[in-house]
Amino acid sequence: MTEAPKQPLDTLNSARFLFVTCQTGAGPAVKAEVAGRWPEFRFAYSRPGFLTFKLPERHDLPADFDLQSVFARAYAFSVGKVVGNDIDQLARGVWEIWGDRSVDRIHVWPRDTAEPGDSGFEPGITADAREAASALVRTCPEEFSLRPEVADPHQAASLGSAVFDCVLVSPDEWWVGYHQAHSPASQWPGGIMPLVLPPDAVSRAWLKAQEALRWSQLPLARDTRVAEIGSAPGGSSQALLERGYHVLGIDPAEMDSRVLAHPHFVHLKTRAVQVRRREFRKIRWLTADMNVAPSYTLDVIEGIVAHAEVNIRGMLLTLKLPQWEVAQELPGCLDRIRSWGYNSVVARQLVHNRCEVCVAALMHPFRRKPHHRGRQSEPPKSH
Repeated sequence: MTEAPKQPLDTLNSARFLFVTCQTGAGPAVKAEVAGRWPEFRFAYSRPGFLTFKLPERHDLPADFDLQSVFARAYAFSVGKVVGNDIDQLARGVWEIWGDRSVDRIHVWPRDTAEPGDSGFEPGITADAREAASALVRTCPEEFSLRPEVADPHQAASLGSAVFDCVLVSPDEWWVGYHQAHSPASQWPGGIMPLVLPPDAVSRAWLKAQEALRWSQLPLARDTRVAEIGSAPGGSSQALLERGYHVLGIDPAEMDSRVLAHPHFVHLKTRAVQVRRREFRKIRWLTADMNVAPSYTLDVIEGIVAHAEVNIRGMLLTLKLPQWEVAQELPGCLDRIRSWGYNSVVARQLVHNRCEVCVAALMHPFRRKPHHRGRQSEPPKSH
């Protein structure tokens, strides 16, 4: 008997619901984003860190649909859910509702149970999720011929891959869906890149920096110069130095001795507004993570990048959200960054962000400012 061919995801998008996973406290922000950008989507059901939206009855959304959400960590078109207590029964139930869609990769991940950094919690692929992935491979129908590596959370899905999604909302409730990998985050289960905090890391800022660099894909070459505003105690600087960058750390607080000892690190123990702009003349990349309101962070950054003799090609900025309601100000923040000449500006609440978001900004093509002769105004010296 001739085996029926598997159908591409984009020819079978009859899904009636979209499900979204996010940080446990970010649900209201996701709902507000979807209501503003996709008013025809109707909020349906949620648990902390998990939301569903009913789609219009007739929609033509592609399998690589971009939700254009800052706070949605991962999302997929839903084909239903299964409930039960036996893992193999759950897995077989999943395949019963999957149909004849193609499968290139299997992504299984759990709903978050706490906010990142809370009592040591970090989002990741749990033992329950790995067991569920193994059960899905073990019980899949013969015609799929799946190998265990298709469910390996340490291997990224190729761009364009047909991804089978399974979210463990609870150990006995699995939601099943699909998407087509189209971005760095969508290549990983739940948008969770496989990062583990090293034992010698100065702080968990190491995780945020590594994830930001991987997600943003900014073209930083080895040996490039990076200025980091808000560098203490040094977790992010440590991550930058490990990648072979030369780091100028700017912070009035103390840096960890291991970072200070690195030959490619220079510490300016002062506030960014007090740094003379000549310090940035050879800097092309800038990162910032300050525990202040977004408007103050942008004031400080604008005072640097707008200076006539400073030529910053790209930035990674962490914008703190003192309250979740501040999320509604983000579109204005991004427009302000674009007004400085950065034509590629995107934001995402990273897996390892707390109540904050990461903004990646790139000037492409890079346009150096014309050199201005004569004395340039400088910020006052620190006393």
